[in-house]
Amino acid sequence: MTYSLVARDGKQWGVAVQSKFLAVGSVVPWAESGVGAIATQAYANPRYGPDGLALLREGLSAAEVVERLVAADDGRAERQLGVVDADGRAASWTGQECMDWAGHRTGDGYAAQGNILIGPETVDALAETFEAGAGRPLAERLIDCLAAAQAAGGDRRGQQSASLLVVERNGGYAQMSDALVDLRVDDHDAPIEELRRLYGLHDRLFGRTPRGEWLALDGALADEVSERLARLGFDSLDAWAGVANLEERVDGNDAIDPVVLTALRDEDPATR
Repeated sequence: MTYSLVARDGKQWGVAVQSKFLAVGSVVPWAESGVGAIATQAYANPRYGPDGLALLREGLSAAEVVERLVAADDGRAERQLGVVDADGRAASWTGQECMDWAGHRTGDGYAAQGNILIGPETVDALAETFEAGAGRPLAERLIDCLAAAQAAGGDRRGQQSASLLVVERNGGYAQMSDALVDLRVDDHDAPIEELRRLYGLHDRLFGRTPRGEWLALDGALADEVSERLARLGFDSLDAWAGVANLEERVDGNDAIDPVVLTALRDEDPATR
């Protein structure tokens, strides 16, 4: 009832998953920066997540982790598992009692797996879309993989929830969290589309525009920003950004992130 892709791209590790299951993000995805990522599904064994990460932390390869976990599990025939280690090596397991169609595919930096699917096309779409997306942000690639898998047939029972987890050392909030992206759609008729919408909001608030693309905050632009802030009742860009949850995109008073400028203009009643 689930399909997922576990991946590594540079210094990031991530998991994307969709299922006809309530809050799939609470069970399937696990990841740790510099260590690896895991998806545990089918008749999922939730211990595969923390136990698998502990084995990866010890230096075991993805294949060794899969072997160790399933060998110790009497319920292995009903399990499905995907692992990518710190070096991007991938391995998967599909137990012989997983409900049809069930299977997996691995490649350089990724493991794709699914069960109760229309057919192998879903897993193939996960893999091929990931391979074709090289060079783009990992989070965007993973969402595209889910969308392609759904278009190829998806979960035979339908859709309900989806999740996206991407980790990077100090890549998250305030550069003090490793959770670069951690989004969940727990119950929705179109969970992948909703996940993409949430990611767009996340990127707007926490994404980073290269400093070279910021706009100099002087002259007419500085006057405009001051006037808009005054109409909104703020005496500084920092104060307004803190309320608008855009503080991660503000740094000093000499330049402004174009995303922040757009948000300020959209909020100013004079623009409406």
